[in-house]
Amino acid sequence: DPIAGVPEVAARGQGGLLDVALDPRFGENRLVYLSYAEAGEGGNGTAVARGRLGEDLTSLSDVEVIFRQQPKEDSTAHFGSRLVFDGEGHLFVTLGERSDARFRVQAQDLNSHLGKIVRINPDGSVPQDNPFVGQEGALPEIWSYGNRNVQAASINPQTGVLWEIEHGPRGGDELNIVEPGANYGWPVVSLG
Repeated sequence: DPIAGVPEVAARGQGGLLDVALDPRFGENRLVYLSYAEAGEGGNGTAVARGRLGEDLTSLSDVEVIFRQQPKEDSTAHFGSRLVFDGEGHLFVTLGERSDARFRVQAQDLNSHLGKIVRINPDGSVPQDNPFVGQEGALPEIWSYGNRNVQAASINPQTGVLWEIEHGPRGGDELNIVEPGANYGWPVVSLG
């Protein structure tokens, strides 16, 4: 049965409920994180909300949006999105570049979330050791950029480093070891 309390989801095209992750301390705090396509001014975009799962597993309470991709664009494709916690409790959120040629160039723009991987704290605040904190013209939550549409991500259990897979535009998906502040080239460079 559906769980009550889930935020309103813009389910069109590739948009919908995108990922679900449990807080690393779920046994203590029962927090669940959801990434989803959210409608808003200018179109839609990937958002992340968290809420507390009831003991009876039928509802979320105390639901709050902790991240919203900006800008919102009128597209039904390439939302990303994977949610991955690292060993220090930071949350990585992968964000697609929204596919359309008029949007995808923003993957190279540090003042846009499109085509990025962001790293936030569980409450949505920005870790002060993120690579672009304090850099003028750059959103501080950005961890990497030039990403196309990351739809698989995981922390390497041996090294603690984030790995991701993004769809190649003509086949030939990419496997990347994600480094802080790194540019993965899309749409300027692609080996798809």
